[in-house]
Amino acid sequence: MPGPGSVSRIDHLECSRCAKRRSAHEAAGLCECGAPLLARYRLSAGDVSREALRDRAWDMWRYRELMPPGDPVTLGEGGTPLLPARRLGLELGLEQIWVKEEGGNPTGSFKARGLSAAVTMAKQFGVSALAIPSAGNAGSALAAYGAAAGIAVHVFLPRDTPGLFYQEARAYGATVHAVEGTIRDCAVALKERGAGNGWFDVSTLKEPYRIEGKKTMGLEIAEQMGWTLPDWILYPTGGGTGLIGMVKAFDEMEALGWIGSARPRMVAVQAAGCAPIVRAYDRGEEAASLWENPQTKAWGLRVPGPLGDRLILKGIRDTGGAAVAVSEEEMAEGAHLMSRLEGILACPEGGASAAALRRLRQAGVVRRTEKVVLFNTGTGLKYLDNPSEVGRG
Repeated sequence: MPGPGSVSRIDHLECSRCAKRRSAHEAAGLCECGAPLLARYRLSAGDVSREALRDRAWDMWRYRELMPPGDPVTLGEGGTPLLPARRLGLELGLEQIWVKEEGGNPTGSFKARGLSAAVTMAKQFGVSALAIPSAGNAGSALAAYGAAAGIAVHVFLPRDTPGLFYQEARAYGATVHAVEGTIRDCAVALKERGAGNGWFDVSTLKEPYRIEGKKTMGLEIAEQMGWTLPDWILYPTGGGTGLIGMVKAFDEMEALGWIGSARPRMVAVQAAGCAPIVRAYDRGEEAASLWENPQTKAWGLRVPGPLGDRLILKGIRDTGGAAVAVSEEEMAEGAHLMSRLEGILACPEGGASAAALRRLRQAGVVRRTEKVVLFNTGTGLKYLDNPSEVGRG
């Protein structure tokens, strides 16, 4: 089977703010204006048939025309189940609800998708060392894919991150740096310690290919639902790469004629103790201000100043979606419901999506007959050292 490099329809990179173009054939970070770059493809109806997917492996690289070129650095990421959640639906008063279960990915979370794509391109460009600030799962994923590619990895974690994440990244051979503060402080430390060392920064949205891996969640949902889309998608949003990526994927599928113009209403779910996107959405702002003193045990949601804030907010508003913040107690109860009713050991972030859906359902925003997809972004196994974080015992 030919690799995606032989058929990728990538054309160029484009700034998400000023629309300046640059080559897709060299390593890239942010645009000169400071905004994220987006991969753009040569797409028109009929270029690629949905039937072309029929005999391909069920992983994220099956969508090779819509992926970056190069021989994939892969550990079997993607192709996760879309599980009907009938008992959870009964509990929440919904007739049609599914959980996109990302916990089965390599290293146990959806971060595998983005880091597979980013490391694939880093290897192609001859990068010798990679670095990332992380709340936990992204660092583990980069460490694993760096090991698979033979590229040195540096992971910067907040000092209060659970020890399991330190152990996991080190097991893959990464150098792990503990930093006082949040992921934002980790980014500052990376910049300071990496200066002059030739480390390539694969922070969220500071390179263009993590989005390309994450967008495959949207491609899979469409294919798993028979090339239709749900009415709502609820997505735990820290850096927001997946939400941005799915919106991008829907546009690309429409350009190919795979789907029509209807879109799911995208819901960004955050923790009440760190909700910069929710606050900006509620205020009608186009960008989010820094959240001071972020507090949540959902480590993936403790992102006080997401670089992709404008893209996240635009994605929510363009689809008629919403932004919801839930408490730690609601999050734990949501994870408990998913575990007890559906056999899905949810991470706190996944529990947050269930809690947000309950809130929207009670407010009458989501109707009983509407189709809803929730995300469980990672396995709850990584949180069992503190059972209160994955639901009550």
